[in-house]
Amino acid sequence: MRYSIIILLFVSLSSCNRKAWVFTSFHEPADAGLRVLYSYDGKKWTDLDTVLLHPSVGNQQVMRDPSMVQDKNGTFHLVWTSSWRGDKGFGYASSKDLVNWSAQRFIPVLQQEPVVVNTWAPELFYDEDQDQFLIIWASCIPGRFERGIEEDSNNHRMYVTTTKDFKTFSETKLFLDPGFSVIDAVIVKKGDKDYVLVLKDNTRPERNIKVAFADNPMGPWKNISKPFSDKFTEGPSVVKLKNEWLIYFDSYQKKIYEAVSTTDFNEFRNVTTEVKVPEGHKHGTIVPVIKKFVRHLIKTTAH
Repeated sequence: MRYSIIILLFVSLSSCNRKAWVFTSFHEPADAGLRVLYSYDGKKWTDLDTVLLHPSVGNQQVMRDPSMVQDKNGTFHLVWTSSWRGDKGFGYASSKDLVNWSAQRFIPVLQQEPVVVNTWAPELFYDEDQDQFLIIWASCIPGRFERGIEEDSNNHRMYVTTTKDFKTFSETKLFLDPGFSVIDAVIVKKGDKDYVLVLKDNTRPERNIKVAFADNPMGPWKNISKPFSDKFTEGPSVVKLKNEWLIYFDSYQKKIYEAVSTTDFNEFRNVTTEVKVPEGHKHGTIVPVIKKFVRHLIKTTAH
């Protein structure tokens, strides 16, 4: 029995030792392309200091808000904001190693709408139960919702499409209408039939980050919380570390990246002094990988 426990402990420690993370990134003014940070503990991040993919789709051909997931076969799927204004879709590409990429494609998701102000921050989530990917994003469609306290040109709602293969996509649907302008939403699976949506309230009095809850990644989302960040914050990214989640976000007025820790998404502790994010890093997503992958990526991209 004691021998078995030692073996299990060794396997567990070995498994933990294999883990690392990559954090997709871009630098302003966002026309250069995809950058990546890496970390072996989820708290201290290092910039790979190279551009891995140069944008070539969309009206403005930029690459903002890169969101990435890795599928069961090891392929990384990447989506991004391809224009600040005007696009009715977003960019897409895939890769096995983050160095060699597929041809870029523009995914039109709002082509049926006569007027779309923007298509911002597409975010990927893999739904294990349905074996499909959700892509959610913020768009402003003038006149679609009550104006509220925002102008029509800044009255965003969240939309969604699903796909199993990134070739065919479901009809675009409204994902979240909280009654106010909302952007930068991220789906987190907390447990079985237990999901959290981290979102930015983009109204002028708020401009901070909140959470909502559901028993399905498609919603409906309920019980929107009070803000856990200061004003002038956006672009949340979430990583699970043992028994806690870290939520990173861009505190753009302070010109720093901040982070909070939570175990239940009800109480939050600011841990900005415990993390290290390189200067210039902007809105991305965090993907778990094995350490061997990061070492190979560093070696492959060495200048």
